[in-house]
Amino acid sequence: MKKLTLAIIAAFINLFGAYAQDESEYKDRKLSLQEVNFVSSYYHQEGNNAAVTGGIGTEKLTDFANQLDIKLLRNGKKDRSHVITASVGIDNYTSASSDKIDPSTISSASAGDTRVYPKLGWTVHNEKTGWTTGAIAAFSMEFDYQSSGLGLSASKLSADKNKELSLNLMGYFDRWKEILPIELRPPSLRARETDDAFNWAPRNSLSASLVYSQVMNRKLHVALLADAVYQSGLLGTRFHRVYFSDGTLQAENLPGSRFKVPVGIRVNYFMGNRVILRSFFRYYTDNWGLKSYTADIELPVKINPYLSVSPHYRYYDQSAVKYFAPYGLHSSSDVFYTSDYDLSKLNSQFIGGSIRWAPENGVFGIKNFAVLELRYGHYIRSTGLRSDIITAAMKFK
Repeated sequence: MKKLTLAIIAAFINLFGAYAQDESEYKDRKLSLQEVNFVSSYYHQEGNNAAVTGGIGTEKLTDFANQLDIKLLRNGKKDRSHVITASVGIDNYTSASSDKIDPSTISSASAGDTRVYPKLGWTVHNEKTGWTTGAIAAFSMEFDYQSSGLGLSASKLSADKNKELSLNLMGYFDRWKEILPIELRPPSLRARETDDAFNWAPRNSLSASLVYSQVMNRKLHVALLADAVYQSGLLGTRFHRVYFSDGTLQAENLPGSRFKVPVGIRVNYFMGNRVILRSFFRYYTDNWGLKSYTADIELPVKINPYLSVSPHYRYYDQSAVKYFAPYGLHSSSDVFYTSDYDLSKLNSQFIGGSIRWAPENGVFGIKNFAVLELRYGHYIRSTGLRSDIITAAMKFK
């Protein structure tokens, strides 16, 4: 552990040393644009277990999301390459259940919202030593939620390039408005939904991710993954209603901290020149009592050098957190309580696929339009929730 810590510190010293050296010696070197990615998706869901109305009522929601990514490369001396990535995303959603925060309105500000999320990243790769180090900054903003994130990463590739160990550290420092259901607000706030009507509460999330990957042979690649996530602050959603067995009503209340541990394994097997079997399994546990596992399989098939299809299936199963009960079944003596079916016992399946087209002369003959990929997925949950998502991804070089 001590050796690992010293190695990571050395990696970050290497990162900042590289930056200082480039500033003084290579000022005339320019960044070159490597690629531009644009992803657009439309999501729709239907269900009847909305947490806003205590675990009953419509969960109808639509989301239209767009994201633009830009990748810049600068090759320095001493076998170092610098990659800068910048992205910005904009989501616009409508939620029938959120509109029930105040059921007396025909369409309130809660019926829909827009989320904007820019992100900036920088990595330095040393071809000679195999070290890659990086930093990332992220921000997200919508009507009732603001999130700021900072992260550092380091990875070491073996001399034969068959093994790699990577560590990612990330911290999100969020705050969100304590919006209560209309009937639980003080009388002075019942007619207001403005910026100064509600208090802001903090929510912090710290995570560490460790990944070890190895090329076992020409056909078999394996990666082991382990994460540790600690959250603190306001973790319950205050506009979620909870109805008790004695007929009383309260806003959702959950503990102020949560510790999560997911571990997983990823196995890729190359079945000849045209087919790859990609598989993934993850086990998850946390101190709220939720345990889950995920099994995922994808089978990309190359039809010809420019066209491939990729069917995809995922199965997920989870137990309920110890604070969950359906509508009207919580006891008024409970300290923590929720009727959010995302935290209930459930299983789900995701079935989908994609078509990827990367013609030699560019998509539709447009030289810089390198790749067009269309994806579709259908999600079904044992609680009755159904959703569909369609995505178009474009790469320009």
